[in-house]
Amino acid sequence: METQLDPMTDDLPLMANTSYMLVKHYILDLDVDFKSKVIEGIIVLFFETGSRYRKNSSTGKGSCQSQFGETCKMRASELCHTPVTNVSACSSKTEYNDIAVCGKGEEDTSDKNGNHSNEEQASGISSSKDCCDTENHGNKDFLLVLDCCDLSVLKVEEVDVAAVSGIEKFTRSAELTDVSKELENLRNQIVHELVTLPADRWKEQLYYFTRCSQAPGCGELLFTTGTWSLEIRKSGIQTPTDFPHAIRIWYKTKPEGRSVTWTTDQSGRPCVYTMGSPINNRALFPCQEPPIALSTWQASVRTAAGFVVLMSGENSAEPVQLREGILSWYYYVTMPMPASTFTIAVGCWQEVKQQSFTAAIQTNIEFSLPSSQADFRWHEEICGHVEYPCRFQNPAARLQAVIPYRVFAPWCLVEHCEECLLQLIPQCLSAAYTTLGTHPFSRLDVLIVPSNFSSLGMASPHIIFLSQSVLPGGSHLCGTRLCHEIAHAWFGLAIGARDWTEEWISEGFATFLEDIFWARAQQQLSHDEVRGQRELKALLRWRRLRDEVQNSEEELQVLRPKKESTGELSESGASVVKHGLKAEKIFMQVHYLKGYFLLRSLARTIGEASYLASLRKFVHRFHGQLVLSQ
Repeated sequence: METQLDPMTDDLPLMANTSYMLVKHYILDLDVDFKSKVIEGIIVLFFETGSRYRKNSSTGKGSCQSQFGETCKMRASELCHTPVTNVSACSSKTEYNDIAVCGKGEEDTSDKNGNHSNEEQASGISSSKDCCDTENHGNKDFLLVLDCCDLSVLKVEEVDVAAVSGIEKFTRSAELTDVSKELENLRNQIVHELVTLPADRWKEQLYYFTRCSQAPGCGELLFTTGTWSLEIRKSGIQTPTDFPHAIRIWYKTKPEGRSVTWTTDQSGRPCVYTMGSPINNRALFPCQEPPIALSTWQASVRTAAGFVVLMSGENSAEPVQLREGILSWYYYVTMPMPASTFTIAVGCWQEVKQQSFTAAIQTNIEFSLPSSQADFRWHEEICGHVEYPCRFQNPAARLQAVIPYRVFAPWCLVEHCEECLLQLIPQCLSAAYTTLGTHPFSRLDVLIVPSNFSSLGMASPHIIFLSQSVLPGGSHLCGTRLCHEIAHAWFGLAIGARDWTEEWISEGFATFLEDIFWARAQQQLSHDEVRGQRELKALLRWRRLRDEVQNSEEELQVLRPKKESTGELSESGASVVKHGLKAEKIFMQVHYLKGYFLLRSLARTIGEASYLASLRKFVHRFHGQLVLSQ
């Protein structure tokens, strides 16, 4: 029997039953409304059957297993089933980057809390339903569980991907019968073929993901919302294999939602951004939060003219005017990553442009590779991750010391960024490349976020948030923080922890590498000056660590709080992040500093050059994958 989870503790619950169904791709189609402080729209999720159910099925265990170990007794009256609304297919365009607006205008029939189930589960996880539901003459219906909170879910439906013109290429079936079971299987087969396309067909894949997201619905699904979850079922469907593998969800965020912050920037203009909440993105869109749910995404975001939308995306989006006063921004990602790494910032940001003479100087910056690295990128082995368009296999990307970058800030801070930040970015990027090799991501945006940002920086795929506090500190403070966040491209993003309690894998490596990067970026300093800087920082870090150890709870000082159970999941895939909601932990540096001193000790033991060479090999071996420290 699985342990029931209690949301009233300081542990963060991860509710999604990823062992049964795994999200492979998200398409978000959103509107940002600053007057109501709400983000509203549609999300389409594409699934594969989870590994545990595939394993059980292969051994003859074809029935769905209980998520929490006891039989679910959900009454039909506890589920939401709003009246069917006809949703016509949106017109399709030939561009890969087009996501049409569809499904808007449904009447909001939510209760005062914005929930569309007849009875909200106030007790949250402990009363959450099993992954199976008892109905249909005693048979068990499969229950899909997504991580979700602070959202108003309006409607959930199955997507008829088989209705998309030209989709026949993704099925091996010679012809269709009129049997509904055949059609349901065909839809799931199409999704399977689509999510498993080879990496060299990624443009075609994004195109058909978009087309499928615009397909008409083929039946509403029953759902209920809990404190931490959204639970969906289809009456009569008893296994994950038969459950719809493409679903569409209409929803709205709430102004008090904890995944995004509505505020004003330093120039007094409204903005909203994901600030790295302890609950991650589940109050921004329904998703699967566990790190194992590696997925790609596309997002189309509409907002009023004058606002700029920045996001985790491989493309540098340019706005498209939909109608007078409304612009649309489109981003996509082809490297599978946890949904928690998705980041968005919408505001009246100003791009900090390079002066022509500065650009010319930056173009000529070159960093020579140490002799130990000279042939490293020319003899790389095949990558060990799932297939995607990987930069480590791209000869041009392997030689790119400085990836394309942009800088954005509120207009009142543009001059500060020109003076300090802009010239540091190519130096820090080149130093990182010199140290670790190929940049995992193809481009970088750097944004100076509003003053209520509680950290000095935060790294996400293709975008870094920096606090305004780093700007007055001169090149050293700004440069070292920039190096720390750049290091997360390798440790924290390209290589992630399989269990979030092992955050030292991300923060310890980034703290250690920021010194290495910054030393190589400051070519004007002598070896003794660089060593003096690093020794002074080590002393200050030691004092900070000593103070925290003396003045904090012992259980919060442990790098692996789950000890031997680190990385373990329940049968359904649900788990908890130990101390994930504990307020004191947010301000602690133990996982940064203990990790730093561990890595520093290893480097000193075997020699820094040898240790960095081993890190380069480690990066190549494990990029695109999740790891544990043991």
